[in-house]
Amino acid sequence: MSECPAPLSFGQIEEARARLAGRVHETAVLTSETLDARAGAHLYFKCEIFQKGGAFKARGATNAVFALTEEQARAGVATHSSGNHAAALARAARLRGIPAYIVMPDNTPEVKRAAVRRQGAQIRYCAPTLAAREAAAAELVKGTGATLVHPFDNLFVMAGAGTVAAEFLAQVPQLEALLAPVGGGGLISGSAVAVRALKPGMRVIGVEPSGADDAARSFHSGTLQPMPDPHTIADGLRGALAPSTFAEIRRGVDDILTVTDEAIVAAMRELWEVLKVIVEPSGAVPYAALRTGRDELRGRHVGIILSGGNLDLERLPWQASG
Repeated sequence: MSECPAPLSFGQIEEARARLAGRVHETAVLTSETLDARAGAHLYFKCEIFQKGGAFKARGATNAVFALTEEQARAGVATHSSGNHAAALARAARLRGIPAYIVMPDNTPEVKRAAVRRQGAQIRYCAPTLAAREAAAAELVKGTGATLVHPFDNLFVMAGAGTVAAEFLAQVPQLEALLAPVGGGGLISGSAVAVRALKPGMRVIGVEPSGADDAARSFHSGTLQPMPDPHTIADGLRGALAPSTFAEIRRGVDDILTVTDEAIVAAMRELWEVLKVIVEPSGAVPYAALRTGRDELRGRHVGIILSGGNLDLERLPWQASG
């Protein structure tokens, strides 16, 4: 990776919006007086759980696949992913009629494996470590000639993710703060660039699990602090920041908060019970940071990105602990 990664521009996000037209959903925004009262703020939930494939990842993967030249596309695409990006890339490749080669950790939930299989991608499993994922993906690229579409360390993927915030602000222009989950950092990076272009001064806050807190530690220390073996129920947020996403976070994110797995499960269940929507642990992380109230956001208009809704319904966390 480059030591001086190229910055993401708002122009690239605008190009992504045009490229994605008709290929992904404009997702709904939900509100709840009950949750507003509990949080002490005006909350707006951007429902990427209703996105193609059930997660925001459809945006970045589709943008990247349809930005390929014809020559690049013929050899197909490859990636490593714990699930949502894998399914999104497999879908985008199917839409373009090209092969997709996917590396998945062997502890990936079955629901996410099945989503990739349904799209016709070829799957290879590996040990659940970042090093194993990267090595297996590099081997696939070498053997197939496919283009690597990294889950977040890719400007087309980041630009696609940035369309969430751009769309959100068009739907709810009164937003004063935006909370998004942080795994590899693609969503928060794209969100920050979009917000800075469209509404300077609005706060952008990332939230991640305390058991996978590399972004928070990196943000507060000013240097990348990898976590080689993260442990959290939020499987979609186990990825580590890349230099490109860390650079965008430093340029445009106001703060990164952490929450415990217990708080994530409680937030997830509350969203299910009150909003009546299925949100996976990774998607519930931003709301978890608001459940006990944040003084700096009290009374504000706060946007929350529910990033995905893919999980194994046979193994719900409150059932496992009961």
